[in-house]
Amino acid sequence: MTGRSAFGLLPGVAIFLAFGGALGQGMQTFTNEQAARRHCPTDSVVWLNTSSANYHFKGDPWYGRTQRGSYVCKVEADKDGMRAWTSPK
Repeated sequence: MTGRSAFGLLPGVAIFLAFGGALGQGMQTFTNEQAARRHCPTDSVVWLNTSSANYHFKGDPWYGRTQRGSYVCKVEADKDGMRAWTSPK
């Protein structure tokens, strides 16, 4: 079970679920892009898929479109161990 919690979830997702949306080290989550942009005006806003712990940049096909997710600041997502989604080649 390398890299997964006892519940079979990725560590970042397990933290998200355990704290009811208060991710790890203080990552703020937002239901809309504008609120996230106000919170981190000098950082990129990304869409965090909370099921996979991957985040998506604006322009990615899954930006704002996964079943479970939130808008977050990229720097905060990186600090909490989330990672950028990479398109399958």
